[in-house]
Amino acid sequence: MQLDNATIKRLKGIGHELKPIVMIGNNGITPAITEEIDRALTDHELIKVKLPAGSKHDRDVVATELATTAKANVIHMIGRMALLLRQNPNANPKLSNLARHAQ
Repeated sequence: MQLDNATIKRLKGIGHELKPIVMIGNNGITPAITEEIDRALTDHELIKVKLPAGSKHDRDVVATELATTAKANVIHMIGRMALLLRQNPNANPKLSNLARHAQ
């Protein structure tokens, strides 16, 4: 999905206020992590994930692998945090971070 700069800026603003929903430890990406990220993206659409410690390249690889597995987009990465987006047309407005922050 291709997003314009204004949309990315708005998503970063929403993501700034979010707490990480999933934290990935030294075991890396496990089936349980993948399942939880899929559930969180279905419910919330925009989530923050805390990545394991390591080099920038390692974190980039993990974030890209997560996005590919979950059919999501990496919106932004800073430090050990990654912001993932997967839009859901049937999202619950009470749970969706996009619907709750709609203007």
